[in-house]
Amino acid sequence: MSLVLFDCDGTLVDSARLIHEVMARTFVDFGHKRPDVASTKSIIGLTLDIAIARMQGKPHVDDEAIAMTAHYKAIYPGVRDEADMQTPLFDGIKPLIETLAARDGLLLGAVTGKSRRGLTYILEVNGFTPYFVVSRTADDCPSKPHPAMVTECCEETGTDPHDTIVIGDAIYDMQMAKAAGATAIGVAWGYASVEELLAAGADAIAHHPNDLLSHIL
Repeated sequence: MSLVLFDCDGTLVDSARLIHEVMARTFVDFGHKRPDVASTKSIIGLTLDIAIARMQGKPHVDDEAIAMTAHYKAIYPGVRDEADMQTPLFDGIKPLIETLAARDGLLLGAVTGKSRRGLTYILEVNGFTPYFVVSRTADDCPSKPHPAMVTECCEETGTDPHDTIVIGDAIYDMQMAKAAGATAIGVAWGYASVEELLAAGADAIAHHPNDLLSHIL
């Protein structure tokens, strides 16, 4: 039995615009300068409180970062529901997931810095809930690149990390996969560059979702 674990933001869905807008409004509401898009993209994949602290140049999560995290979560649903703030699947993702879900001996899962509520929403609106048999979120585990998200998914499904593939667009995904002893495949359509993914330990790079089929037996 093999396990394929997908990151969510930047891998399954194009959510950078939404995440940046919620982050920017949070910073402004707390009296800070509106961050630029590059700053927001650089932290996508991390658990939210750590991401906010890192954007502020703080070595640790402090009380303000905790308060900003709560505010971000509170305003997120309203911003998400605005007409121009949707999070579409990347082209080719839906047929990829449907193809993989039909394969015998292959299990699909998700490992994400999103909240449990956020991941559930993405899976439900895209019809993916029946396909993903295991998942870990920011509510369940330490932030990437800690390997817990991967190792716990392996334990739950009875899968060995050496038979597990982690697919993601962030350096944190690659680092997490290697720390867990899994194969790391970076995707070029997300928010980190190919060079950054390779430097972080990617075993291969997919330039289109169809490319992943050749890496997943």
